[in-house]
Amino acid sequence: MSTFPIDSGARIGEMKRVTKETNVSVKINLDGTGVADNSSGIPFLDHMLDQLASHGLFDVHVKATGDTHIDDHHTNEDVALAIGTALLQALGDRKGINRFGNFSAPLDEALVHVSLDLSGRPHLGYDLNIPTQRVGKYDTQLVEHFFQSLVNTSGMTLHIRQFSGTNSHHIIEATFKAFARALRQATEYDTRRRGTIPSSKGVLSRS
Repeated sequence: MSTFPIDSGARIGEMKRVTKETNVSVKINLDGTGVADNSSGIPFLDHMLDQLASHGLFDVHVKATGDTHIDDHHTNEDVALAIGTALLQALGDRKGINRFGNFSAPLDEALVHVSLDLSGRPHLGYDLNIPTQRVGKYDTQLVEHFFQSLVNTSGMTLHIRQFSGTNSHHIIEATFKAFARALRQATEYDTRRRGTIPSSKGVLSRS
């Protein structure tokens, strides 16, 4: 059973990223109830961010505008970079958390496994075989780029493996659902740890 220390407030991270290509605002509450309020300008990405909120029980608020008249690349990337930074902020010193999480999510014929470590060391192992170039207007190459960008700013070790799947939408959605549940597990508190940092080094940091 996971619970929160009595003196712990909600773990909230906020990030605003403004470039010549995009304007992104992100707020994430790790101790939320699954509230999703996402408007990235990329409808399919919004649908995936809704999965992150719903299945992770995080409150996820993303507002973005960008040069989607060119393509979705810059907005997809900057949203992920901002989410990773907000997650890093919300985690703080990571005292008492489980740190590790893993989950296998089925969606009809698709089955995807996600394993992650909130280690402070960014690494992505990505093994999805998405059969089509697009889902609607969304370029499926951007899935890997989304997770790589999130990993880079959050300092997360993340492995994604596809066991089965032939429908591109199902594969990607199963990935986001598995990621949400694994991240929820990793960010929840371990009552036996009694507020200590889950590392033999005594510290977990992005640097």
